[in-house]
Amino acid sequence: MLDLMPAAAEIFLTSAICVVLIVDVFLKKEQRLVTFYLAILSLIGTAVCSVYFGVSETTIALNGAFVGDQAGNVLKLFSYLVIAVVFLYSRDYLLSAGLFRGEFFVLSLFGLLGVMVMISAHNLLILYLGLELLSLSLYALVAFDRDSGIAAESAMKYFVLGAIASGTLLYGISVLYGVTGTIRIDELAEYFSLSGGTNIPALLGLAFVIVGVAFKFGAVPFHMWLPDVYQGAPTPVTLFVATAPKIAAFALAWRFLIEGLGGLHGSWQDMVVVLSVLSLAVGNLVAIAQTNLKRMLAYSTISHVGFILMGFIAGTEDGIRAAMFYTLIYVLMAAAAFGMIIALSRKGYEAEHLEDFKGLNARSPWFASMMLMVMFSMAGVPPFVGFYAKLAVLSSVLDVGLVWLAVFGVIFAVIGAFYYIRIVWYMYFTEPKDTHELEVANDFQFILSANALALLVLGLFPGFLLDLCTSVLS
Repeated sequence: MLDLMPAAAEIFLTSAICVVLIVDVFLKKEQRLVTFYLAILSLIGTAVCSVYFGVSETTIALNGAFVGDQAGNVLKLFSYLVIAVVFLYSRDYLLSAGLFRGEFFVLSLFGLLGVMVMISAHNLLILYLGLELLSLSLYALVAFDRDSGIAAESAMKYFVLGAIASGTLLYGISVLYGVTGTIRIDELAEYFSLSGGTNIPALLGLAFVIVGVAFKFGAVPFHMWLPDVYQGAPTPVTLFVATAPKIAAFALAWRFLIEGLGGLHGSWQDMVVVLSVLSLAVGNLVAIAQTNLKRMLAYSTISHVGFILMGFIAGTEDGIRAAMFYTLIYVLMAAAAFGMIIALSRKGYEAEHLEDFKGLNARSPWFASMMLMVMFSMAGVPPFVGFYAKLAVLSSVLDVGLVWLAVFGVIFAVIGAFYYIRIVWYMYFTEPKDTHELEVANDFQFILSANALALLVLGLFPGFLLDLCTSVLS
């Protein structure tokens, strides 16, 4: 039992998912809100387990397959918060669209379980199983609207490309196992710190692993699925895909590249530099040409991934702290951005085009100001927290002498600011295209406002989250 305690949150969530699944079977359509409330209670119970059974120092359990540490606790708690926000943002949208089904909440909770497994994996196969649990949930969620041909097409593209990436990652794991004779992350780190890992088979396995990690991040050139999935999926699903899986991608890269293959940093650094540079360039330049807001945010995500990868390129404690900080901030920004799309949408109308935000200030000055905060934060305009996130990762690469990369990042951050500020211009300096009155529930408006205002508050006081990332990672 003592060995199971560090995994209490995962065990509780698994049990809660089974309860939600069984209860939902017996509910009538008009009773479906019960599933929503059970899902929220599951998140609260899981958070309580994480806090109550959370470890204060690194603890390895379950025969070396599971690791509990403070950084993992913070990432998990942040994941619970994000999924709760996703559920609250999605409730009224799903009801009006006729998509309020138990499958959305069950699959989302299964995806969260995959995220938690990846965060606490101390074994390459457990890491892979967590990744597959998350991925399979996402494939089904993207095709959640069974009457939408676009959603089905997006899900098929995602599934096929995701299967290739998963196979690539698994092949890389098998090669590393053949070289080292172990799949435990601490033993991998020990092996490569002693041997240097310069042999060809190890580098081959490393290359396959990098491909798998890059796909899950959505880094160029493994980004092909991301714009289509963002546009084709129902907006609540896009909201989910844009948030929690990014925390999982960070955990995958952190456990794999830093904790397991940190001794090969000199070998994989150049590969990640290429991914970062391409993501910054392609993401920002292609986003300018988009008229669909969901596709624009998809390419925006790719550019943000380029910044997150800079922290891994540095490979230092400051670099990983900056990457973790940027990931958490990006998740908050993405949640607020897609929350705004949901707020402007209504039955039979999807506010997913840039023109849908024209004249928003005339329709609702409050929501226009919230969207302004989100866009300015994504663009990296001070005093919003997005500025400090970019500053942290750029400082980390400057500290290791990669001045050219920092300059490159600054240039494309300025270029990227154009398509964010363009939305602000639409909201404040054009006439409304849609004069329909915004109908938003009070709890939705409160949470969305808190989400957007958090970007300003964290920008005014960035030290709190930065110090938290520093303390848990050290």
